[in-house]
Amino acid sequence: MARLTTPDGKQQTYGDGVKVQVPLQEWRDMLAAAKGKCIKVEVWGKKQNDEWLSFNPFEIRVAPEPIDDYVSYRLIEPSYVAWTFMEIAQRNLTSFEETQIFNNEITMNDREKGQCINCHSYQNYKTDNMLFHVRLSNSGTVIVNDGKVSRVNLKRDYTISSGVYPSWHPTEKLIAFSTDITRQGFHTLNPNKLEVYDEASDLILYDVKTDSVQVVSNDSTLLEVYPTWSPDGKYLYYCKSVPLPEEMRDKDIRTTYPKIQYNLYRRAFDVKTHGFGEEELVFDAASINKSVTLPRISPDGHYILFAIGQYGCFHIRHNDGDIACMPLDQGLPLTQAIDLSKVNYEGRPDSYPSWSSNGHWMMVASRREDGNFCRVYFSYFHDGKAEKAFLMPQEDPELNTFLLKSYNRPEFMVEPVKISVEEFSKVFDK
Repeated sequence: MARLTTPDGKQQTYGDGVKVQVPLQEWRDMLAAAKGKCIKVEVWGKKQNDEWLSFNPFEIRVAPEPIDDYVSYRLIEPSYVAWTFMEIAQRNLTSFEETQIFNNEITMNDREKGQCINCHSYQNYKTDNMLFHVRLSNSGTVIVNDGKVSRVNLKRDYTISSGVYPSWHPTEKLIAFSTDITRQGFHTLNPNKLEVYDEASDLILYDVKTDSVQVVSNDSTLLEVYPTWSPDGKYLYYCKSVPLPEEMRDKDIRTTYPKIQYNLYRRAFDVKTHGFGEEELVFDAASINKSVTLPRISPDGHYILFAIGQYGCFHIRHNDGDIACMPLDQGLPLTQAIDLSKVNYEGRPDSYPSWSSNGHWMMVASRREDGNFCRVYFSYFHDGKAEKAFLMPQEDPELNTFLLKSYNRPEFMVEPVKISVEEFSKVFDK
């Protein structure tokens, strides 16, 4: 049982002896009454011998700034060894409604080969300009341009692959991608279980209007990945590997991957000419024996989030994977970190960081519950301080206990995707 008390002294008790579920409208009313203040929570229950057991009371602080109304994510089995049904879904955070954006069964024409869908991305948190990838069966990149859907092949004869990790320019019909030759390794004894690494990776710029691809960076001796734009569109941030020691450079990457580390860089961008400036070092992670991935700039341009671990580019499978945040107004390269001890979970992977559209909320994907299944966590951020991360609420408190799917690449949205699964599927008939 649980008793909730709002700042005005109103109390309500909930619980059926097994679960505590607060009716949605009553919860909304409590949040409105406690905005910028706290809700007091008292929890108690009966032990097997019918004795009452009470827990220490605690408070839920209600932030004055709202979170975005929607998030989207891919739902997938946690192993990646094999899959059948896969979907990209969107969740309404003002309720518990979850709907499909797309699934891999409706257009899969080769069951033996299968179909993978991934890397959903939006321009400025809105959905009239968005994309996601379809791999293997019926492959291509599905792009929504001003609400119109098309499927394109981003592979060119001068690129190593089609587009992989995307980032929409905030104002122009331009998308930065990495192009990657990606491999996976599955461990039997290593506690990290799975390693995802690139044999090669470059950066490209795709012009949606002209269907043209421009090479941004393609150093054949190093790896460039995870591009992301600054909110004003004047810089492209990305991660780039540092050279391996001389004695390791000609060896198989399956033996050298624990030594591959990435630093954070950026290049200035001229929106008129589509030209890029010289490379600038933003954060020298390798100098502290770390590797940085998945950078995201806050909407006000003052902070940068990224995932960090000892090595590699896929920290969601590394138990030392954490989220880091640094202020961008201290000059380059960055050296001063903000305390995220209330966001990270020691000994379990945290990755896929992102900002809400108002910059007051962080979202991360984490395997902190059991090391296997990825769940979505939120943290309130204000004046350079991050509050304790909490699990994305569900209508049924046992849902995350029994859901045998991982939440992959969660993204904030200020509105839902309006195109139906059936409408998306039509581009595969062309």
